[in-house]
Amino acid sequence: MPLSMYQASVPAFLQMLAVLSAILEKAAANAAARKIEPAVFLNSRIAPDMLPLTKQIQIAADFAKNTTARLAGVEVPKFADTETSFDEFQARIAKTVEFVKSIKPAQIDGSEEREITLPIGGKPMTFKGQAYLIGFALPNFYFHLATTYAILRHNGIELGKRDFLGSGM
Repeated sequence: MPLSMYQASVPAFLQMLAVLSAILEKAAANAAARKIEPAVFLNSRIAPDMLPLTKQIQIAADFAKNTTARLAGVEVPKFADTETSFDEFQARIAKTVEFVKSIKPAQIDGSEEREITLPIGGKPMTFKGQAYLIGFALPNFYFHLATTYAILRHNGIELGKRDFLGSGM
């Protein structure tokens, strides 16, 4: 049986949002144990010209909800990017999971040829659903998750490959 668009998207988003939540829990616990202000971690980056941890988390969550919405042909929910604490990021992840879970397979399956247009660098780009999911959305989602992991690991949070893969391995 072929893999459906729903199967290729929603389970991956849900698995990795759980991973994101778990590694942020570890980061919060580490900050408390080491008496480090959480903002130090949340504003960290690996290189001066990259986005900080806060934006990596927001963008990862946005790719999960935005991709799910676009594939389902529903309005993309807007979340304000105002989080400044680990608890607020956990709430954002929970809200994202709630939205992703609200989309049913029938809303996404069959979206392989759906035209999806979004602004990239200020210019509209149009994709077909399958190309959008496989060639754009999932790689970006995983990139921002891996970058979140790398920033936290760089800052001394004890994380390993199993933490990144979560319980889905």
